Amino acid sequence: MPTPTLKRRRVIAAKPPQWDAAKVKALRFHLGVTQQMLADRLGVRQQTVSEWEKGMYRPRGATVTLLNLIAEQVGFKYHADVAR
Repeated sequence: MPTPTLKRRRVIAAKPPQWDAAKVKALRFHLGVTQQMLADRLGVRQQTVSEWEKGMYRPRGATVTLLNLIAEQVGFKYHADVAR
């Protein structure tokens, strides 16, 4: 009796939203908080939030996950800018 062969399917995961300067600032304004308050909530320095909002750097790693969670909790639409 021949053994069955398993077919592999390629699964393409949805790309997580990118947090650019405008989206970070828009989320902060949506929350009605200062850079320091957002920094405290994310566990980063106020200067880091400022650098994100100026476009010097982008959030990465666990901070992206936290931003996604916060945005979802408050109903912030961060998926809007898909086409660039």
